[in-house]
Amino acid sequence: MTEIVAGQADLLRPHAEQDYAEELATLAAQDTRPRPPSWKMSPWAVVTYLLGGELEDGTVITPKYVGPRRLMEVAVATLATDRALLLLGVPGTAKTWVSEHLSAAISGTSTLLIQGTSGTPEEAIRYGWNYARLLAEGPTAGALVPSPVMTAMESGRIVRVEELTRIPADVQDALITVLSEKTLPVPELGIEVQAAKGFNLIATANDRDRGVNDLSSALRRRFNTVVLPLPASEEDEVAIVTRRVEQLGASLELPKIPATVDEIRRVVTVFRELRSGATSDGRTKLKSPSGTLSTAEAISVVTNGLALAAHFGNGTLGPSDVAAGILGSVLKDPVADKVVWTEYLEAVVREREDWSDFYRVCREVTG
Repeated sequence: MTEIVAGQADLLRPHAEQDYAEELATLAAQDTRPRPPSWKMSPWAVVTYLLGGELEDGTVITPKYVGPRRLMEVAVATLATDRALLLLGVPGTAKTWVSEHLSAAISGTSTLLIQGTSGTPEEAIRYGWNYARLLAEGPTAGALVPSPVMTAMESGRIVRVEELTRIPADVQDALITVLSEKTLPVPELGIEVQAAKGFNLIATANDRDRGVNDLSSALRRRFNTVVLPLPASEEDEVAIVTRRVEQLGASLELPKIPATVDEIRRVVTVFRELRSGATSDGRTKLKSPSGTLSTAEAISVVTNGLALAAHFGNGTLGPSDVAAGILGSVLKDPVADKVVWTEYLEAVVREREDWSDFYRVCREVTG
């Protein structure tokens, strides 16, 4: 079999446990607090890994999440109990990011993952079969193909379910027995898989998907829900975007060019004003577009702008490099959102003296 990758340096997007292996190892080595069964580190160390801090030996742990500490403490404490964790929020609130890092810190792996879609089958949650062996041998343990849930139960690790509310309701309910009884029956073999200590489940859901496949009351009771908010302040959001853009730029090996804080702040300001429906000073009411204009989209706009500036610009991130990206994020509905964007340009952007270059290029790309 051909080797797929030569090493971590060749990976486009390493898993959290690969990217932050040194921090995880250092934290685990210095962690003297009690650890729940099968956990790689204590709940305190997991929260420190997520929020950042300085260890006794001076090692600096970089923050993975910027937000209320109490939310992360509640999330980690939940996983130390027999209740599953549901991370809920609008798109771009770092639900998947937090889920991945929680799994990496607690279980040492974030790869036990089910990606929820409208076509996710029940086998993805329970188990499937190797049909060639099933036909040759009948239902045997060797023909069984375990799901990530079954693997996590057997090994006492965390399993992740992304976009839970995208999964059909009847498939979602396959989790009820797993979460309530901590067992997964395999009637074809006359056996059951019982969860080892340390097993738990983290699900994420987009609260804008309500009404798609709402969780049954029976399933919802099995979760402790933590709502992840959008960044509380502009400074927090600028810091998040700046940090992630630097990380992505290094991973993508983009030429190193100045990612000016002023330009990042401008993108963040536009996104925050449009999604809140008011200018930052509160003086002007605005219409909001149909899109979410999340922090994740702001990161994408700035990263794309850096690529444009590096390969086709003058080597410095400027208004012309981010204007098209902002337009693409705003105009999800080409008719209604264009009206919202045009009114914002004329009523807000045009009136800001230090935004004259930005106004001009935005008018050019808007047409």
